[in-house]
Amino acid sequence: MKIMINGLPGNVAVMLSRHILADDRFELVPYSLTGPEIIAPEHSVAGATVALVRPEDREDRLAEIKATHADFLSVDFTHPTAVNKNAVFYCTHGLPFVMGTTGGDRQALVQTVEDSDSLAVIAPNMAKQIVGFQAMLEFAAENFPGLFSGYTLTVRESHQQGKADTSGTAKAVVKSFNELGVEFAADQIEMERDPKSQEKKWGVPPAYLGGHGWHTYALLSADETVRFEFTHNINGREVYAYGTLDALVFLAGKIAAGVTGRVYSMIDVLKG
Repeated sequence: MKIMINGLPGNVAVMLSRHILADDRFELVPYSLTGPEIIAPEHSVAGATVALVRPEDREDRLAEIKATHADFLSVDFTHPTAVNKNAVFYCTHGLPFVMGTTGGDRQALVQTVEDSDSLAVIAPNMAKQIVGFQAMLEFAAENFPGLFSGYTLTVRESHQQGKADTSGTAKAVVKSFNELGVEFAADQIEMERDPKSQEKKWGVPPAYLGGHGWHTYALLSADETVRFEFTHNINGREVYAYGTLDALVFLAGKIAAGVTGRVYSMIDVLKG
């Protein structure tokens, strides 16, 4: 499978590129759609040179890319501000994609794909175990609505300083707790992006200050006699790579089956 990793020289894109290069199932397409702030014409990853394609050049360069690397899949770990524009670009040009970038207008994002002849796996979190945890909460919300009525919720999430938006995973978990009867708005999520505070107050290991995802969800009963706490702490980014590779294999299977105009989630990938 030919794979184009977009978002280089971003940390997640670099990590994913290394995994693609090390996996015999995949071939890395030596191009990457990048942001307007990137000046360098190329980036080196594990000995491979990848040309960086700025937004104003992508239309012109696409024909060149398709000519040498037909039927490739795209992986998008770019920036929240680019989510919807990138999706329009992929769908306009018939490029199936896996998107792990959070932010943007998610409803419009799904609609863009469903109105096209393309297809995609879109998820705010590619870590399979975290996705499984979310699925358990969604099951509870569907089968036991109002289970936590009267409880108060506190949500704290810490990510590397470069993450611009609130965690999409935290928002999804909050939605499930809302359906379980808890009154809590997404804008009440406590974000931490200060490395000093992360190390001293949170206990994030120094080696992972540049790449981590620590989440804690605490529920307290109205009379304060019952407390539930769910925590998932991820150090580094490797866990996201494994899920992304599974998503690519899943997407390739759907392409082979002739599916178009469909958005899949990581839950679909796990079930598949």
